[in-house]
Amino acid sequence: MNQKEIRELIEFLVEKDIAEFELERGDMKLHIKRGGTPQPAPVVQVAPALASIPAIPVPAAPVAASSPAAAQPAASSVVEAAAPQAPAAPAPDADLHVVKSPIVGTFYEAASPGAPPFVRIGDSVQEGQVLCIIEAMKLMNEIEAEVSGVLAKAFVSNGTPVEYGMPLFGIRRQ
Repeated sequence: MNQKEIRELIEFLVEKDIAEFELERGDMKLHIKRGGTPQPAPVVQVAPALASIPAIPVPAAPVAASSPAAAQPAASSVVEAAAPQAPAAPAPDADLHVVKSPIVGTFYEAASPGAPPFVRIGDSVQEGQVLCIIEAMKLMNEIEAEVSGVLAKAFVSNGTPVEYGMPLFGIRRQ
């Protein structure tokens, strides 16, 4: 990822009001976290391979309160707004390894429209085998199996938006 792509990603995250984002691709790890209270500017953490790219501060959410009394209602409204999050992930079976989304994007079960899905329920999968694609900012990211086994569950359907850490598949180890 170059500096321009990182800036575009940050602008997208600010536009969509996403507070925290993490991306791992090969030896690169990108973690962006925004705060809602005045703090020192958050820093983008980059793996050593990209250390030559300067850190980009992420703007914090605007603070409207000027007095402690005014800050109290603002804080409670933030808590209320954060409470209705995405529905809780289905409780996975104890013997399933859950493959979670490493990024925010759109889930696709096949390489292109009309192509057969990478995997189907009941298929035997090997560690490193491509399970799906998540599109994020026009980039197609292949999501691979972390363990070998049999694909037992699919938690997401084709074309669905996914968030970081959201369960995608359940693999029963063999």
